[in-house]
Amino acid sequence: MRRRELLAGLGSAGVVVGGGAAAVYGLPSVDRLLNQNEDDSREPIEIETIDAPGSDAGTVSVPDLGRVTFVDFFGTWCGPCIEQMPALSEAAAQFGDEVLFCSVTNESISESELADWWDEHGGSWTVGIDPSAELSSEYPGGVPRAVALDDGGVVQWSSTGTKSADKLVDGIEQAIAESDVESA
Repeated sequence: MRRRELLAGLGSAGVVVGGGAAAVYGLPSVDRLLNQNEDDSREPIEIETIDAPGSDAGTVSVPDLGRVTFVDFFGTWCGPCIEQMPALSEAAAQFGDEVLFCSVTNESISESELADWWDEHGGSWTVGIDPSAELSSEYPGGVPRAVALDDGGVVQWSSTGTKSADKLVDGIEQAIAESDVESA
């Protein structure tokens, strides 16, 4: 009898852990699985960008095939995201146009509210809104979250939590090293 209870307990623990992981990271969708190529690259997703310091209104494709892409997922309500803004600014300045450097939120926030927040916290690179959370679903995790993709759209580095400028630069350089592009 004890053996059955032990097996039932282990099975229950597995269900709880699996359910917790699904709640935090989400379940992979069929579309997401079909959107991934054999080489782990992803099809580009269009993100709406806003008019803010360092950012023009329009769209960007993530990944930007043919160029290394760095995405910072953030929330305006997120203290660690605010804390990380100076490190992001330093990393963005180091790469210039060599890397598509963008920050993306999936919040329900107006463009003017986001532009004000962006200006207040020293943003000076491309910023966009992902209202359908399509990009966030493609690269799941918490915020702040950083993802560096090589020029073919393959994730070469990903990390959740606040990072120093040096750690962000190291992650981007990993993606550059795996690309056909050269670092400046």
